Amino acid sequence: MLDEQTTLQYLRLAKQGDKRAKEVLLVENTSLLKCIVKRYLKKGVEYDDLMQLASIGFLKALNGFNEEFGVRLSTYAVPMIAGEIKRFMRDDGAIKVSRALKRTAKDINAFIENYSISHGEQPKLKTVAEFFEMSEADVVFALDSCKMPLSIHEHSEYKDEKTQELIDRLPVKDTQEEMIEHLQLHTAIESLPERERKIIVLRYFRDMTQSEVAKQIGVSLVQISRIEMKIMKDFKLRLAE
Repeated sequence: MLDEQTTLQYLRLAKQGDKRAKEVLLVENTSLLKCIVKRYLKKGVEYDDLMQLASIGFLKALNGFNEEFGVRLSTYAVPMIAGEIKRFMRDDGAIKVSRALKRTAKDINAFIENYSISHGEQPKLKTVAEFFEMSEADVVFALDSCKMPLSIHEHSEYKDEKTQELIDRLPVKDTQEEMIEHLQLHTAIESLPERERKIIVLRYFRDMTQSEVAKQIGVSLVQISRIEMKIMKDFKLRLAE
């Protein structure tokens, strides 16, 4: 991929209508598009169609990007690309959540809410799984399956943040590469051992903090941090191969 300064130079040309600049940016970011597309393979949409959708999302990101956002183009483009694919799959009916799964997710959420009220804290993942006689992975899958994709321009549900869009809360320092690596990590989840897979799913699909994950898994915060660092290190080595 191009370095940040060169990317900005091509971006400025692209915004002025330079088609070649757009093509260069698209080609140079093909690896990013492929990485995101891998997450949606075997879900009813052909690879070529997914790449086309990813390209459309990337071009939309070029049009909407503003240097004043304070983030890298890749950081801004990832949710735009994923959003384009999710929209198509949702509207085209490729993603179908059964009524039974929706009901299960509703029951689990009700249990978590009632447990939190009566115990003063959220139940651990193991507690939820035992109550519903399900595996922990199935509990996470049920809850995650009913989450709808968000627009980066959607406002927060909290009253004190109504004027702030999600794009305004993207990290602007030192975490751009880390954010991309986190998204790339999803493609390797299936090959991880069960405990590591649960940690990654909870951290990057359920948006939990390390502290929250530690409580759910039943280990210390230090252990969660070490496991996560090891997974990221191993994944970086795999990308370098």
